[in-house]
Amino acid sequence: MADLAMDLSVLTQAVGDLDEDQVLEMLNEFVETNPSEEDAQKVVNACQRGMAIVGDLFDKGEYFVGDLIFAGELLTSAIETLKPVIGSGSTEKVGKIVLGTVEGDLHDIGKNIFRSMSEAAGFEVYDIGIDQSADAFLEKIKEVKPQIVGMSGVLTLAIDSMKNIIDEMKSQGVRDDVKIIIGGNPVTKEACEHVGADAFTTNAAEGVKICQGWVS
Repeated sequence: MADLAMDLSVLTQAVGDLDEDQVLEMLNEFVETNPSEEDAQKVVNACQRGMAIVGDLFDKGEYFVGDLIFAGELLTSAIETLKPVIGSGSTEKVGKIVLGTVEGDLHDIGKNIFRSMSEAAGFEVYDIGIDQSADAFLEKIKEVKPQIVGMSGVLTLAIDSMKNIIDEMKSQGVRDDVKIIIGGNPVTKEACEHVGADAFTTNAAEGVKICQGWVS
């Protein structure tokens, strides 16, 4: 497909514009050309670059939470469309993340956006859900042995839960095996230091970049 390079910038922009019809139309046409796996991977990367545009526009206040959720869903549809041609090459995951909203907190929008964007970036994400105790996190961590643990919370009390979970991880000897990122409204540099996490973010796209840095 000689004009792939030209198509990629258009595709990236279409994802950035959240133009679902154009994105899926382009991907369906692409799949029909019986592309190589290498080209398919370039197309996935172009979609991921489109997500970076979405993240930037969200930072600037031009996109809102609803747009981020839609972008995550759009990416999921895009990857689904490409599945027949992605083959085995890209099913190699860049790393595993155990993710959950901490005990006492029932919010999941931020967590879900982060999950969608992490999966789009090639992570295998084990989302244990909302209101999850230290035991629940530990059980999953021991089961899947992730490189990264993500904890989300919107309420101020979530900080105490995060500290409790990390303390429990230390006492069970699994803290040193993983990087911990915390996210959500009340999360600050001070909170991050207080609970003993490695990084914090209030922005899913930035969180994914931090995680990519850890596994690259």
